[in-house]
Amino acid sequence: MLHFPILAVLLAASGTLADRKYVIKNSCPSAIGLYINGVGQGPLAAAGGSVTKTFNHNFSGFIYTDANGGNQNGAGTTRAGFFGDNGYYYIVVDPSYFNVGVKITPLDRVAENGFCNSASCTTLTCSTAFQQPPTRFPPPTSTPPSLPLFQCPQSDTGYTVEFCPGGSFPPPTAPIVELNPNGNKNKCLDVRGAVYANGTPVQIYDCNGTGAQKWQVKRGNTKIKVAGTNFCLDAGSTPASGVGMKIWTCYDNLAAQAWYYTNDNRIALAGAGQCLDLPNGVLTNSNVVQTWQCTDNNNNQVWTT
Repeated sequence: MLHFPILAVLLAASGTLADRKYVIKNSCPSAIGLYINGVGQGPLAAAGGSVTKTFNHNFSGFIYTDANGGNQNGAGTTRAGFFGDNGYYYIVVDPSYFNVGVKITPLDRVAENGFCNSASCTTLTCSTAFQQPPTRFPPPTSTPPSLPLFQCPQSDTGYTVEFCPGGSFPPPTAPIVELNPNGNKNKCLDVRGAVYANGTPVQIYDCNGTGAQKWQVKRGNTKIKVAGTNFCLDAGSTPASGVGMKIWTCYDNLAAQAWYYTNDNRIALAGAGQCLDLPNGVLTNSNVVQTWQCTDNNNNQVWTT
């Protein structure tokens, strides 16, 4: 059995700490811009372009790309993170937008006893990424850290950082928003009691900034998804005027979850002639929203972000 932390300590004590090599590879279908700690490094060619960087053993920070809607400042950007002193590496995603998948693989190391595993995140909801950069790290021990933190303790370990490990960009990510009735920023579409379970009613409630009021929705054909969950706004198997709304496990190609967010801020059930409706325009907390026949100039069916 390899005792990686002990080896790291011995190397540190000997003063022979080596630099680390980072092989950065672009598997995306188009050229991408590369950034390291906010500094542009130039483009990487499509489908296999790569560059090798060498940094001090204690290099810490982020390697990322602004491709596919990412940003130099890290907003809406998947980032490969490193804390070199203890051989920690990790991935950070922005919960509001996912621009590319990222994979980190230690170079020339065999994964053993939970150490030196590859870290990979290819979807916004992956369980192997932080949603914000960690602000502190645990002291190293003889056991690997808890995910989504990874460790390969040898001080000279290098890494491969691969963008788009599946060879393609992810599908467009719907932005995370609050849905307000007819521009009223004090009231929000809300999952009752923040109970994320099949059948929980969807209601109007005072806006409070909680996850129960965060939705992923985009213009045009869309699901109305509770952000960070696998639950969607669901109109039931027999949509009709007066049917109360609920959440249900999200499924692709399910008519009850197929909505269309119009340019005039209506949320219509695709092909059904039914719109998301605030019953009688009543803004009282706990008023369960419903579907109702889509009607022009009906402010009860206007939902803004």
